Formats: sequence, C-alpha cells, structure tokens
Amino acid sequence: MQREQLADFLRRRRQAIRPVDVGLADGPRRRTTGLRREEVAMLAGMSVDYVVRLEQGRSSQPSPQLLGALARALRLSDDERDHLFHLAGHRPPPADGVARLARAGLIRMLDLLGDTPALVLSDLGEVLAQNRAALVLMGDHTGLSGDRRYIAYRWFTDPAVQAVSPPEEQERHARQLVADLRAAAGRRTGDSTVAGLVDRLQAASPDFRRLWAEHEVAVRRVDRKTVLHPRVGRVLMDCETLLTPDQGQQLLVLTPADAEARERLELLRVVGIEEFPTGATGTPAQ
Repeated sequence: MQREQLADFLRRRRQAIRPVDVGLADGPRRRTTGLRREEVAMLAGMSVDYVVRLEQGRSSQPSPQLLGALARALRLSDDERDHLFHLAGHRPPPADGVARLARAGLIRMLDLLGDTPALVLSDLGEVLAQNRAALVLMGDHTGLSGDRRYIAYRWFTDPAVQAVSPPEEQERHARQLVADLRAAAGRRTGDSTVAGLVDRLQAASPDFRRLWAEHEVAVRRVDRKTVLHPRVGRVLMDCETLLTPDQGQQLLVLTPADAEARERLELLRVVGIEEFPTGATGTPAQ
C-alpha cells in the first residue's frame, strides 16, 4: 500500500470533480474546490473520518469493496480505478467476471438522468450502480453478496422477491430472466462463473429447471413492468435497456408508463427511501 501516493491521488480526484457532476447543488457559499470530504463520504457510503484518514495517509488498508465505492463516488475512469487499486495494494478487478465495477461513463449517465430511475447491471444481473431515483423506487441492490448478487437467483429462491411483482406478471418475468441468462451463458461459453450459477439454480429451484429445459433465448431491451411499492402501491414503468458493445454491462432506464405512475413517482421523491426486504426488489432489469 502506497499511503502517500494514495492520499495525494484521492485528494486530487476529489478536488477535480464539480458537485454538479455527481448530482449535488453548487451553492454560492461553496469555498471548497471540487467536492467536500463529507460529500465523498456520503456518495461512497463510508464515514467522513475514514475519508479524512485516507487523504492524510493514516488509514488502514481499504478493502476492495471500499475502493470500488470510492471509484464510483469519484467517477473514476477504468484506468484511474485500476490505479487506485494498485496504490492501495490490491489487484484491480478483472475486465470481465463478477468482481467488475460499473463503467465510469455509465455512472456519469446515471447522474445525468437525475430524477429518472436508472441502474447499471452486469450481463448476469448484478446491480453495479444505481442513482437515488432508483433507490427510492426499488431499494438498494448494490450491497448484496454471494449468489444473492444475481437477480435470477433471488427471484427463484426468495418468495419475497417475487411478491414485489403482481401475480399476473410473475410467469412472464421468470421466463425473461431465464431467457436472458441463457443468452449470457451462450456468449460466455466455458465460463465457470456462469456454469456454476446455472448449476446452483437448477439444484435450488424446480421452476428454474423447468424453464431452463425449454431453452428459450432472448436479450431484453424493452419491457413494461409493475413495481408493487410498499408506500404508494402499483407503479407501472417502461424499461429501456442500453447495452455496451460487448454486452457485458447494461444501463437500465425506467420511466413512468402513465400519468398515475408519474404522480406516484413524484410522491416517492418526496417521502424518500423505503426499507425493502433485503433484495426484495431484485428484479430491476425487466
């Protein structure tokens, strides 16, 4: 761990970001160049004290999870993110596989979308980043670990996840999840991560085994889904999925499908984030 270099890099990256770049107001009384430490701490989900110690070269070695959160908060490019990991004494996340982070350009798009719910997902359905509007509508999906990172695994193994979708949509949604996973498995032939996930799903869920055996394949790009929100009820959303050229990551954008959904989304922006069951809204990609 190169503490002094790490501290200098973090300070300079923080000072190079304008508040508007991360969706924060740039008030007339602001004297700090770039972001305040408190703002970085808020965006990264860590304590202000730890950010201070990192910038002063007095911290313990940050974990890969903390480095990933800092990379997202500071809107680092892929090269900058890898440099951050090297300075902290860790191997950077691989370009492919479950450990990767959302691409910097996609995170910037999340910021630009503002009050429109949006998420960045991997091709296996891991939520890599989401904006505040998506948090308000669907809960936080970024802190899950193990197989619960994967949307399909949560759907087929946790009844609370399915309960967030109306009963009349559940079969269609299940088929979409399986068809999309089948497409990813075809693109990533020989990938032990995908094969292991499929094996564990088949062992855990008869419904998944039934649908997997039908060999349906479809990459989801456009859909309409209903979110059963605990505060405002049914919210009908149109879902548009934009794929990176290698189809390794997706930007999912959700817009209200009718006037009623628009009103309920506006209400949610006022009442704030509702506590969902852990991962219970884990079906954002459809």
